[in-house]
Amino acid sequence: MIKNILFDFDGVILDSMPIREYGFKKIFEKYSKKLVEQLLEYHNKNGGLSRYVKIRYFYEKLLNENISDNEVNIIAEKFSNIMRVELINKKYLICDTINFIKNNYEEYNLHIVSGSDEKELKFLCKELSIEKYFISIYGSPTHKNDLVKNILNTYNYERNETILVGDSFNDYEASKVNGINFYGYNNIELGSLSKNYLKDYKELNK
Repeated sequence: MIKNILFDFDGVILDSMPIREYGFKKIFEKYSKKLVEQLLEYHNKNGGLSRYVKIRYFYEKLLNENISDNEVNIIAEKFSNIMRVELINKKYLICDTINFIKNNYEEYNLHIVSGSDEKELKFLCKELSIEKYFISIYGSPTHKNDLVKNILNTYNYERNETILVGDSFNDYEASKVNGINFYGYNNIELGSLSKNYLKDYKELNK
């Protein structure tokens, strides 16, 4: 029996990936378009990773330059400022997920575990009027594997009663290392990783 549901945010609750791409293009607009495209490819393949990891990847792997934690944080803040402006539009909410959440938040213990910046995430959830549905909202810079582990420990959840709904391999990995079931959503490629793939949320209520 499922009692606890952990939701990824980008691509599951909010259709934000195109806006995230715009944000990366904006903060790195002075650099080679070819390198930025390589970053976007990495970004799309690793949806569950934080912007901190992706910014560091851009400098250290693509530019072959060192970057300090402080410099990463400054660039991440610029990125976050763009997101706060663009992503508070409710048209980006994924209706199927939101309808399930609104109709079932009293039946399940709901949490958000995201690669997005935690402060920004809480701001967006408040502006989008969805924060009231979740017991907790957690994000980066803490790694998603640790976010899931912390929720399981803090709320003393049974692993066989807890699932994670996500749209990326990183979500699958966070589920696997923590011993909970993974439900893929909004990414058909995840169907090969788990027998649990949500074409719609009716499958959770079976």
